[in-house]
Amino acid sequence: MSTLNNLKELSQLMNELSNQIQKVIVGKETAVKMLITALISGGHVLIEDVPGTGKTTLAMALSKATSLSCKRVQFTPDVMSSDITGFTMYNKASEKFEYRQGLIMTNVFIADEINRTSPKTQSALLEAMEEKKVTVDGVTHSLPTPFMVIATENEFGYVGTFPLPEAQLDRFLLKLTIGYPDLNDEMMILYSRKTSDPLDSVTPICSADDIIACVETVKEIHIEPAIYKYIVEIVSATRNHPFISLGASPRASLALMRAAQSCAFMDGRDYITPEDIAQMATYVLPHRIHLTQEARVKHITVENIIAEIMKATKPPFSGNAE
Repeated sequence: MSTLNNLKELSQLMNELSNQIQKVIVGKETAVKMLITALISGGHVLIEDVPGTGKTTLAMALSKATSLSCKRVQFTPDVMSSDITGFTMYNKASEKFEYRQGLIMTNVFIADEINRTSPKTQSALLEAMEEKKVTVDGVTHSLPTPFMVIATENEFGYVGTFPLPEAQLDRFLLKLTIGYPDLNDEMMILYSRKTSDPLDSVTPICSADDIIACVETVKEIHIEPAIYKYIVEIVSATRNHPFISLGASPRASLALMRAAQSCAFMDGRDYITPEDIAQMATYVLPHRIHLTQEARVKHITVENIIAEIMKATKPPFSGNAE
């Protein structure tokens, strides 16, 4: 039986999840929706912003509202790969080497300030993010399902940081910013935290099984052939632009497709439209693109170029597909 039969029910559940998280993250409905979109896409999220805007709080609110297991690591230069993946040690009683789980063995892995640890430790996440497993001393260990990495980094924290390599950036489905709250929202934050932490009021809305059901349903969201072409044309355009030195990979095409399916799912639709593609392109593509030196000198941003590509790429008809 098709999982699309439960689309409306599961979509409503995810919207209730969004409302629950917004008890803690005030006035940032889009950021919350995008985080949930990544979760039901089976993807990972990089949140880049200035300190104190609620990056880690957003991640923790998601894990609590979904009743998923969660582990948080504050990355520093002395964090080792084995802290993340685990290690084997000799058990004298059994006379065998036994695997000791690392922090990665969880549903939601929060990598705080991921760019403050060494490249060697950063690379410990590559296999986990792509294949949902880790290999220690030649033995492969599967990660819990669902599994999601939510990494944070401070936008202006360049001192003592190690920029993420392109291969790792490409493994993040979306890159988000939260931004400063407006005046009224910041006042609400003060009111809500005067006597308690709103995170304590978050209650579980769904289970791991519900999230898995959402992930499977998202995969069945219908895609017209013209939409496939539209996705590829957008991504391909990043590889031929004169101001782009490194364009988006085929993994970006897959990410854009899946994110658009999740976007449709969140709206309760069983098909995606060009509007879904356009909306998700602004979150899926920027962190996968590197600009030329000439573009930087001319103060041209990735966002400018993506907007230009979207404008130049003709979308197909966006009506309901039969």
